[in-house]
Amino acid sequence: MRLKDGFKGEQCIVLPKAITNIIERDPVASSLYITDIGYYPKARHHYRKRTVPIEEYVFIYCVDGKGWYESGDTRYDVGTNQYFILPPGGTHTYAADENNPWTIYWIHFKGSLARYYASGCTRPLDVTPGKASRISARTSLFDEIFMTLKNSFAIESIRYAMASFQHYLASLRYIQQYRAVKGNTGNDIVEIVAHYFAENIERHLTLAEVAAYSGLSASRLSAVFKERTGHSPLNYFNLMKIRRACELLDNTGLKLSQISFKLGIDDQYYFSRLFSKIMGMSPKAYRNRLHNK
Repeated sequence: MRLKDGFKGEQCIVLPKAITNIIERDPVASSLYITDIGYYPKARHHYRKRTVPIEEYVFIYCVDGKGWYESGDTRYDVGTNQYFILPPGGTHTYAADENNPWTIYWIHFKGSLARYYASGCTRPLDVTPGKASRISARTSLFDEIFMTLKNSFAIESIRYAMASFQHYLASLRYIQQYRAVKGNTGNDIVEIVAHYFAENIERHLTLAEVAAYSGLSASRLSAVFKERTGHSPLNYFNLMKIRRACELLDNTGLKLSQISFKLGIDDQYYFSRLFSKIMGMSPKAYRNRLHNK
């Protein structure tokens, strides 16, 4: 079974032709600009085959799960924390893995600088989480670009979104420089694991995965976390997920199902129960409280 569109929790914007015509003539935005942008969580049966070439570059960033793509006569497998960019003017196919479908951020883009930023990205490139990886900051930047375009097509909003998009691509092309700003978080194991949680907030992690990353046994990591934070590692991860949920409820108009998927929680009802347990109120009540003040 193959479906081209329609995924629970998805977000998608296609800029109208009238807007892209304006962008093409704008001296600020025209050098690098988005034509389509979206987010597909757990995109089971996602499949796209283009036999007619398009004019845009296609950027796909896999943050969870697996997929694959074919460009020309070459096929590549894509895993978690990898991205690639398909050039315009050719045929290509890409799809989610049938058993472990990918969660992807994707962007179609054009402009005089597009070829430069896409250079060397036809093969999957790694964005490996680490002490100074700043993956969560990049995700927040994507969300900011998306919400800016969702809220307004005014020229100043467009210019801001496209300037931010250049920063977004630069954070990948100049990844070492981007990470150097963060610096080293030190050797404190709780800080190291908390940063790992933040960088993987959209994923479902097991204690074994977290322990392997930390270099400690599962039992030792759990004991350290309990002593230092009062919580087990995965309970602490859930606290961070709900804190992020509060930010999204406060600052976006995302549906509860979309927020749930952005936190790596496939079951919206489980998300609501977890939120209520931690916050003492449902996600809906939390969002509505702003209107009652």
